[in-house]
Amino acid sequence: MEYNCKDFKVGKCEGEKIVDGETMPLVLNPIEPNNKNDINSLLEYLENNKDWFDNMITKNSAVLLRGFDVKNAQNFNDIVEVFGWEDIRYVGPAPRTHIYKRVWTANEGPLSEFIYYHHEMVLIKEFPKKVILYCEIPPPEGGETPFVPSFRVTERMIEEFPEVVEEIEKKGLKYTFSAPSKNDQGSMRGRGWEDAFGTSDPIEAEKRAKALGMEMEWLPNGGVKTILGPRCLTKVFDGRKGRRMWFNTLVGMYGKDISSAMMFDGTEIPQNIVKRCEEIIEEESIQFKWQKGDVLFLDNLATLHGRRPSLPPRKVLVATCK
Repeated sequence: MEYNCKDFKVGKCEGEKIVDGETMPLVLNPIEPNNKNDINSLLEYLENNKDWFDNMITKNSAVLLRGFDVKNAQNFNDIVEVFGWEDIRYVGPAPRTHIYKRVWTANEGPLSEFIYYHHEMVLIKEFPKKVILYCEIPPPEGGETPFVPSFRVTERMIEEFPEVVEEIEKKGLKYTFSAPSKNDQGSMRGRGWEDAFGTSDPIEAEKRAKALGMEMEWLPNGGVKTILGPRCLTKVFDGRKGRRMWFNTLVGMYGKDISSAMMFDGTEIPQNIVKRCEEIIEEESIQFKWQKGDVLFLDNLATLHGRRPSLPPRKVLVATCK
């Protein structure tokens, strides 16, 4: 059987769904609870089943390791490094702090805010294939990391708005985003351009932005406006049944104070279309309650993910891989 692995047992979690015959997330538990579920045993199991585990991430779009004794960022980093996947540096608006080797904090914006669904780094030329999250401190209430099988959004949008989807697909998308000079920890999109591009030199920042596929306009307050496009609406990736992924951040950037999304030729996208897409994304979302020590592997090519508002404390760490 496809789930037959001597080192892991398939479990269940509240909120999981069956989507097109696949369980999301696929929960993997120790074979025997409280027996050989320490970090060293887990690392051995992962080493022995690397290819199988990787295939499960692609097949099910999300895999949740639960019930293992993953204590801290060092343990989490060891799990990530077992697979040999190449690291990819995060580029984006979220304020983050480096913790240990390949491990960073997830978005440090206020826990009271909802982080909207997105494919990680979808706007730049090189994006991670996998986003891996580790729960060190589960929140007392809220704070889930909901995710969405992206192909379902495309299918439903085509069903309801075939002409609009075709038009946007043909023209492509144009995005703008404004960032301050220095980090603003009071905003979930408060990462400054100096931190984002790793330099305080405007000329060097422009070079790095261009390499990532974006143009820059300097603002009077020392901040910057980035312009990106054309960008795709959907994308098909190898090994994922030919599914058209809703590989964009149209809803997340549309009509905001610091961002915009439109067709590349400047044509506005009707508000009712964006609103309905937002509803579809929420209807297709999947979420579970974080438990201490959980490690969630997301196929970034196949899933959008976000963050529900949360009561403190909440500590979820992240690693991104090519």
